[in-house]
Amino acid sequence: MSRSKKLRAYLYGSVAPVLFGVASLTSTSAIAVCQGPGAPTTTQTKCIKAIPLPKPLQSYDISWVNPQRAEYYLADRSNNAIDIINTQNLTYKRSLGQGLFKGLKFNAAGTAADNAHSGPNGVVTHGRWVYAGDGDSTLKVLDLDSPPAFALKATISTGGSTRLDEMALTTDGTLLLAANNAEDPPFATLFTANGDSPANGVSVIMKTIIDLTIVPSGFGLAIEQPTWDPKTKRFYTSIPIIANNPTGCNYGQLPGAVTCSGGLLVTDPPHPKAI
Repeated sequence: MSRSKKLRAYLYGSVAPVLFGVASLTSTSAIAVCQGPGAPTTTQTKCIKAIPLPKPLQSYDISWVNPQRAEYYLADRSNNAIDIINTQNLTYKRSLGQGLFKGLKFNAAGTAADNAHSGPNGVVTHGRWVYAGDGDSTLKVLDLDSPPAFALKATISTGGSTRLDEMALTTDGTLLLAANNAEDPPFATLFTANGDSPANGVSVIMKTIIDLTIVPSGFGLAIEQPTWDPKTKRFYTSIPIIANNPTGCNYGQLPGAVTCSGGLLVTDPPHPKAI
């Protein structure tokens, strides 16, 4: 299995380089181990190289690998960009969309990151196209094949006031589902995406707001990572906690531990509604 399919990111040290680990298939693999904290040497995951970035990482979000381009993409709030790593020689390549995102925001006291308003957040790619969520509820569409100054092709609002976060693409890259997890109530937005087209044509198809009987308002409940299943041809979005699942469970309205189970929001693109 190739390195690009097994990359995982780790952080260490005051300069906060990104560490990439590769899962070894055999116990005899001769892989150099990085210095400093990282994956334990007793596991199949090994730290093989520390890759410095332009600025030390204070806050980052989701990452993505495109094996066709041999590139790894990191939603880097500290550098206010999507960092691109070459997965063949494990080196920092460049940053995409530098300065176009909200970057790292702090709470009013300045003591912690304000994740709900920072960006970039979720990131996915298909071919030349990078889709990234920002802290102002917008989707940014960036073109890897354009000059850096012209890489941003669209900024599309989903109508919220907090970050656009996790997202998923269909296998052909023509549909995208993105979750606004920090909204109250949370919602998902279905977009047309660019697939293999050389021109941008991303637009909103519809928004699905989670019903308050499923995710009650005021308790910090959310939706999380969507994924695309090519067999059923549907998007599945995680809902970690659902009220009254089972009946009488505690989703936060009562003292004590949360006892409600979660479920899935299912989106059928030809008939885009929760089913």
